[in-house]
Amino acid sequence: MMQVGFIGLGHMGKPMALNLLQAGFAVKVFDVVESAVQELVSHGAKNFFFINSHR
Repeated sequence: MMQVGFIGLGHMGKPMALNLLQAGFAVKVFDVVESAVQELVSHGAKNFFFINSHR
């Protein structure tokens, strides 16, 4: 199965990520808005967390 990481689930990113999920891809998602991430997780995506911050 092809794996895809997706950053940004706004007006363009959300539909693109949903299309990838429906096409059978394993999708990991990240967005600064947690509710956007949770919506995609409810459709089968995996939540992607940054482990190290370089701030």
